[in-house]
Amino acid sequence: MALPPYSLNMKVVLNATIKLQFFASTSLSPIFRLHSFPATQFRHSSFKPNILGFHKGFSCRATMAGSSSSLSGQAKDEISLTDKENQIFERLLQVLCHFNLQTQLRVAGGWVRDKLLGKDSSDIDIALDDMMGKEFCEKVNEYLSFAGEEIQGIAVIQWFNPDQSKHLETARMKLFGEWIDFVNLRSETYNKNSRIPTMEFGSAEQDAYRRDLTINSLFYNINKKSVEDFTGRGLSDLRSGKIVTPLPPKETFLDDPLRVLRAIRFGARFCFEMDEELKEAAASDEVRVALADKISRERIGDEIDLMIFGKHPVQAMTYIRSLQLFCVVFPLPSNSEPAALEGCDRLCIASVDAAWNLLELFGCTAFTRRCCITQPGVLTVSVGNIVCEADEFLIQTHVVVIGKHILVSGFYDVPTPDEQRRLYLYSALFYPLREIVYRDNKGKKVISLHNASESFISLIPSLTEIKTAEAGNRREKFDVTVTSKPRICAGLLLREIKSFWRVALLISTLSYPIDFDRAEVSEDKQLELGLRRNLFTTVESAIVRLGLENVWEMKPLVNGREIMTILQLKTGGPQVSEWQQKSLEWQLADPNRTSQQCLDWMRESHSKRSKLG
Repeated sequence: MALPPYSLNMKVVLNATIKLQFFASTSLSPIFRLHSFPATQFRHSSFKPNILGFHKGFSCRATMAGSSSSLSGQAKDEISLTDKENQIFERLLQVLCHFNLQTQLRVAGGWVRDKLLGKDSSDIDIALDDMMGKEFCEKVNEYLSFAGEEIQGIAVIQWFNPDQSKHLETARMKLFGEWIDFVNLRSETYNKNSRIPTMEFGSAEQDAYRRDLTINSLFYNINKKSVEDFTGRGLSDLRSGKIVTPLPPKETFLDDPLRVLRAIRFGARFCFEMDEELKEAAASDEVRVALADKISRERIGDEIDLMIFGKHPVQAMTYIRSLQLFCVVFPLPSNSEPAALEGCDRLCIASVDAAWNLLELFGCTAFTRRCCITQPGVLTVSVGNIVCEADEFLIQTHVVVIGKHILVSGFYDVPTPDEQRRLYLYSALFYPLREIVYRDNKGKKVISLHNASESFISLIPSLTEIKTAEAGNRREKFDVTVTSKPRICAGLLLREIKSFWRVALLISTLSYPIDFDRAEVSEDKQLELGLRRNLFTTVESAIVRLGLENVWEMKPLVNGREIMTILQLKTGGPQVSEWQQKSLEWQLADPNRTSQQCLDWMRESHSKRSKLG
């Protein structure tokens, strides 16, 4: 993702947690009910087994052996081209014929894999065996000019280190409305201290063997209209659902440790089984150290983001834990406190599993109701569950991030449903760490999404009572005095977390204590999930009925200058801030109040306070 063309000037800090909330009442059964852990696993005496746990039905569904939803066995023997793909490939062959070129054109990587799995793909990368990408694109434009057609712009993307990789560039141009990348076939050699290889021209076989996985090493030869498998096992691994590296896995991972996370991501994406030798290599001390030392937090964050955005995020996180990579991928700063408990990775996986189970009950509706999609920006943020303070035109954004620095989307107005889903899953993943605090250089703490979720928990009883009261007497208008207190509290909270309130509410729904028959729920986890889904929709409906859905857009009835006039002050200060907060609460108590009423109330209140001395 590209950085936005403006400065964000953000202040970010970690405010995650480790201390687990204990619901002492046996009649209360929060959704986080873990499998029994030996008490000796936990470093702090305050941490005990079954504090926030899952029912046995909430055990992590993902295993290292894949799952029943695997795409293995579904791979086709041949690729069926769409009309658009036929047009593109025929045009490229016309260029070869026109210039009498012997160039072999091969589509590489993901497009071949996805097409063989019966999936559509627009990610067409053309590998050339005897020229650079830019040179071939210029040939395409020469042919277009000869044929009387409009020539296309060519974008050239240089490699990070031209001195180290003089033979690598990617050229891009549009054909029939689709962006096509052109790059020469490559071979590569690695320096032990860097994951950036030295690139040279290579053969198709060398190019295939340098790739991360056998299922990504396949080519579609446009000239011959056939699939090529130079590793000799790409097709068989695709059919059997295997995640395997073309070269020995330890060598592959030490050359480029990011490939470990790519193997995990593709294994989770397709529910493929990881090769035993690959798992052993991925979990080795050498590879863990290489991943921590050679790969930037941004690149790790990009891979984790793709996993969270995918269809099997719990399985991906389970792979990370099973390969003993959790603390490498999600490191905590050395000055965070309290120190993380042993076994916290298991708690984190169980937490995100429960969150995913609840989200699946909603389908696509949890974050889509009345949610407008706006143009996303990009924020560069630091470790933890945080609130970013940006320029005035960018709404304060609550995000959850991984590692020390990754790219995370921010929003001008309302986050997209996909972004809210993503933040919800990150929040759930780090829920067991929600009280760990990290201070930035200025020592400033910032409120986290988790804190907002806990505030929601205290509001849920009053908001559910509002819903019940309305249901009992639908024809009568609400009595403002009945709803004023919860409306004030909820309004203040929503003004703080803004458009992320549904994310915070869903997280609080997971941990809110519900009174039910524990034995009954243990037999059918769907009952408890259903109760928590109903709780979410009840509170959401109450917020909407109270007119608080977009309360952060509400303008104050009075401004600071008017307050200064009433208080007879020449300059602002603590008194003005105090009355701004009071006037906001007064305004939230009744949405029908006017500016003049607010001014009259303030004069009267100030007069009474003055008389009392």
